[in-house]
Formats: sequence, structure tokens, C-alpha cells
Amino acid sequence: MKKNDAFADKSGTPPLAADRLVSMEGAVNFRDIGGYHTADGRQVKWGRVFRSDGLARLTLKDHETLRRIGLRRIFDFRTPAEVGASPDYLPEGGAIEYVNLPVRHGAIDFTVAMKRLQKGDVAWMTPHFMESGYIRNLEEYGNVWGQVIRYLADVSDDHAILFHCTGGKDRTGTCAALILLMLGVDEETVISDHQLSNGYIAHMLPDIYRLIASYGIDPDLLVPYFTAPREGIVTVLSRIREVYGSASDYLSKKAGVKKETQELIIERLLR
Repeated sequence: MKKNDAFADKSGTPPLAADRLVSMEGAVNFRDIGGYHTADGRQVKWGRVFRSDGLARLTLKDHETLRRIGLRRIFDFRTPAEVGASPDYLPEGGAIEYVNLPVRHGAIDFTVAMKRLQKGDVAWMTPHFMESGYIRNLEEYGNVWGQVIRYLADVSDDHAILFHCTGGKDRTGTCAALILLMLGVDEETVISDHQLSNGYIAHMLPDIYRLIASYGIDPDLLVPYFTAPREGIVTVLSRIREVYGSASDYLSKKAGVKKETQELIIERLLR
């Protein structure tokens, strides 16, 4: 994996992270989407765009990390119910602007799903639940991805942004995929970036599955819901290709990100 030099001092040593994952006490899937190479041989800049799982458990040490990253704005894709149950714990003082852009992945949101699971109800988890959720992300929430991506046109070298949801894999994964594709990163790399979530959340899954089993439910039925399903991101890529032709065309037609704005972002985020 490429070394993260986003925070390197003059010696070239990165003080915060040895790789893509940013070590946090209160988040497990907080990572940089920089470092990937594009078709024209350039590279996505480190330290400008981050993705994460929920931030409700951040610590004061984590707040210091956010300061050192230069984080200025956070986009939260969780629904009002999710935010109400676990609001982001961010530094006081207003140095980081918080923006909630609710996206509901699938027919029901996470809080409702958990309540149903507690009652032993898994009827909502159909074989196509996750794939249809990814398609819905594209078709119904283009304005959300557009708001995040248009903001990237104003991100300077000392200014970082972060977007997140609850697990940092589905809604967050959709946004990350659109950004990387727009920048010219190839599809296989986008899929690999999406699948990194499975490694970072793996240590949490045994406890989650034990909890699910305590509800009288076979945890195997819910593996796609609590992981980053490869078929989900593949569905996104196929949909973009077949319906819109390219991520750039999707963003211009569905998300309101003009081609000239995309070109500006590409120049700002690639080196």
C-alpha cells in the first residue's frame, strides 16, 4: 500500500499514519482516499479527502488528529434518526463545519433495521436489498454527491474534508467511488478501495454477529448488511456505465457538477 505522505515533515516521515488508514481511538474506518494513480499517470493527492465510519466515539486525542489533518468540513450522510442516536462528537469552537446530508441506503434506515432485528425480523433483508440500495444511492441522491463534490473545487492544500455514514462502507463508498472515478482512477482500484472497509471493520464483526445471534437470527443472513459487499460497488459501476456512460457524465447530468467544475477539481486534487 502507498505510504501516506499527507502529513510528512521535511524528512518525509508521516507522523499520523503509515498507510491509508488514519489511526483513531473512536473510529475504525477513517481513511485517506489519496495516493491512487489515474489513467494519465497522475496521482490523487494525499491529505485532502477522507472517508470514515461514524464519529460519535471520537476522543480528545482524535480531535487533535483532526486538527493536524486540517479538517475543515464534515459531510454526514446519516439519517436524522441515526444522527439523533449517535451524534458526531466534534471539537468545540466551530473550526470544523458540520453538514448533514441524509441518505437512506435501502428501503429502511439503520436504526429501523436494528429495531426490527431485535424483534427477530429479517424479512426486509432480501437477496437484492444491498444492490438495490446502491442503485437507489445513485438515482435518488445525486444532489447529495453533487454538494460534496462541488465543494472540492474550493479545497486548498491546507484544507481537508471528510464524509461519512455509520459504517463508512455503502453510502460513503458510493461517494468515494464517484470522486475517484471522476479523477480518472480505474474501476478495479475503486473496487479495491471499497473492499478495504472489510479489513478495517473485521475485528468488530464477531461481537456484532454474537449480538445478532442473541436475537435468534442466523448471522450469516446479514453478512452483506454488516460488510462492504463487492457486488454492491460492482452494481454502482455497472449502472454508471450502462445508464450514464461515465462518472463524469453522471455527475454532470444527475448531480449538477458541471464539466468545467470537474476539471477544476481534477487539477486541484491530482499531482
